[in-house]
Amino acid sequence: MAHIDYYTSPISTFAYLAGNRFEQVVAKHKATVTYKPFDLVANFNRTGGLPLGQRHESRVAYRLQELERISKRYGLPMNFKPAHFPTNPAPASYAIIAAQNAGGGDLGGLVQAFLCACFEQEKDVADDLVIRACLTANGFDPTLADSGMMAGAETYARNTEDAVRLGVFGAPFYIVGEEKFWGQDRIEYLDAHLDEIG
Repeated sequence: MAHIDYYTSPISTFAYLAGNRFEQVVAKHKATVTYKPFDLVANFNRTGGLPLGQRHESRVAYRLQELERISKRYGLPMNFKPAHFPTNPAPASYAIIAAQNAGGGDLGGLVQAFLCACFEQEKDVADDLVIRACLTANGFDPTLADSGMMAGAETYARNTEDAVRLGVFGAPFYIVGEEKFWGQDRIEYLDAHLDEIG
């Protein structure tokens, strides 16, 4: 059974545009997953990337075209300039980490719920009420938003360090052994690789 380390962020535009395709691949291959929320901006700063606000206008314009194309292709409604973007991704990331540690709910659904809250529903994923609602909707105890803060912060920092060490430079980023797949447009490559290794 294959294992996937999934580096993500609750405010990753392209993780949102992956929709549920990653979860479908996971289910198809009966793979296991460790969700690894990490600090995307800190990662950019350490791996040669630039936060959106610091990119050249040609890159910003092209990104917007890509967002429109991808959202249309996969039928994902999207606010291209969300009301709460960027926002602090740490509280939602801590909640994902706490939920993963607790078990018992739909972790993939939780990750998608935060992404949908940001890019579809115009909600602030740093807001405690939004975090609790997403936890509850996916079968987790909403008090994880409080009880998992310390462990979540430590794991979040470790995930960020691991990302740099392992060559992760954006999100979504999937790692299977030595094979790395960056971006929502590489999910079919991930699927093919899982076919190969059985």
